[in-house]
Amino acid sequence: MNTVLLTIILVPVIEIYLFIEIGSQIGAFNTISLIFITAIIGVIYARYEGLNNLRSGIPQLIKNELPAYEIISGAAIAFAALLLIIPGFATDVLGFLLIFPLTRKLIFGKFLKKYKNESPEKKPFIEGEFEDIKDDDDRKI
Repeated sequence: MNTVLLTIILVPVIEIYLFIEIGSQIGAFNTISLIFITAIIGVIYARYEGLNNLRSGIPQLIKNELPAYEIISGAAIAFAALLLIIPGFATDVLGFLLIFPLTRKLIFGKFLKKYKNESPEKKPFIEGEFEDIKDDDDRKI
């Protein structure tokens, strides 16, 4: 709970500080224009990357494999698009880091390797024995 509260307080403080600093350097109109431009470019690129991510997951589904990277990557792209829509420069930087495939692989690569190695091998069948029990038998369950 403390981490969430700290994040809720610190993110707007950092964004306001960056607005003031960047606005004093390039001007208020340019700062506001830059916020809208990053939001528009980010959403368009998020849509493009989301469709690419969907295309790369379909062959794995056809092979009856779980597209783990594509699922995590899709969630990261959606979160990155949300960060890019929120006005601010710190959230835009984090959003662009999550939206580009190279940095996304660096961020989630170690996470996926950890869970890929722990997965047990799938067996095509389960061995066992069975016996038909009829009601008129002396055996009762």
